[in-house]
Amino acid sequence: MLTPVTDTDGAPFWEYAARGELRVQACADCAEPRFPPRPCCPQCQSFATEWRAVSGRGRVWSYVVPHPPLLPEYAEQAPYNVVVVELEDAPRIRLVGNVVSHAGAPLDSVAPGRLKVGARVHVVFSGGLPQWVLA
Repeated sequence: MLTPVTDTDGAPFWEYAARGELRVQACADCAEPRFPPRPCCPQCQSFATEWRAVSGRGRVWSYVVPHPPLLPEYAEQAPYNVVVVELEDAPRIRLVGNVVSHAGAPLDSVAPGRLKVGARVHVVFSGGLPQWVLA
């Protein structure tokens, strides 16, 4: 399993994820959510930030099934999916992950044919990493 590389701006995202919470950075002045995390709001240029809890519900905005696997370490789990999920309560926020059958399941636990653009998903966590399951 890959581990996230954190930086100052993104560290809170991973701290919340380790506790099983999905939060996104938002501007404390204009309330604009943003991802990936960064120091300055692209909307109003404020440096004031907060971390807002989101529902963890979304839809598959896009997906791929890499052939061959993008990383050799994942060859045994191929074919697996990589999805972009648009959050229901923050539609301009899109997160990359995998759809699995349940938290901690192998990346190949959902057959590629079950995925569709627009499919409803919700977040689960395994080892501090957000994953997605079909709703």
